[in-house]
Amino acid sequence: MTERCQPQAATVAEPDLGSFPQAGVAVIFGASGGIGGALVDAIQAAERFEHVVSFSRSTSPSIDLLDEASLERAAAYAAARGELRLVIDATGFLHDDRQGPEKSWRQLNAVNLTRSFALNAIGPALIMKHVLPRLPRSGKAVFATLSARVGSIGDNRLGGWYSYRASKSALNQLVRTAAVELARRSPDALCIALHPGTVATALSAPFAATGLEVHCPAAAARHLLAVVDQLSADANGGFFDWRGQTVPW
Repeated sequence: MTERCQPQAATVAEPDLGSFPQAGVAVIFGASGGIGGALVDAIQAAERFEHVVSFSRSTSPSIDLLDEASLERAAAYAAARGELRLVIDATGFLHDDRQGPEKSWRQLNAVNLTRSFALNAIGPALIMKHVLPRLPRSGKAVFATLSARVGSIGDNRLGGWYSYRASKSALNQLVRTAAVELARRSPDALCIALHPGTVATALSAPFAATGLEVHCPAAAARHLLAVVDQLSADANGGFFDWRGQTVPW
């Protein structure tokens, strides 16, 4: 699907992430995915952070969204390297050989619903549990998780995709709720949800309709980092797309 990327996306400027304090640590959860890997590359290219730490099932330490202890170990490992200034959760689940998005309520299945919530909402919530208390108390720091526009209740006009929509909606509420608590502890910090658009990855490959704007992972990463770079503390708890526009809840 990579060849279907929008050619103009390659011209997106590399963000310098200059809004963040110099040095510090940047962390990517889900670094083995298309967007996650591209985020690691773009953050390293910016040379703003002293350390860029990436986590996936194959890293050391490794992570498993269904294993809270692995997420706690990862957060502690990253925090031991320095101040956590940018943490992005780039994990997400839509389909595999066991399940896919439901087209109708007739396809609803308790096991599949539970699995979608575990991977798209509960796992990221546990990352927040162990990352947010480790963010600095002053100076810009960002926790961002990749959500999806289809998780927007206000923007839902097509229906379908029950478990994915609902689990991403739950993630959005978790982000919003955590942001309220974070503001009391670290008033300069942000906890936000990001919609990356349709990106040429294995997650979206079977569902990218003809004529749909599809971004290459590298361009998607640059877009997302540009959004993160321009946000200030008053954006805490927000839901933004890759253009920086607010997505309705």
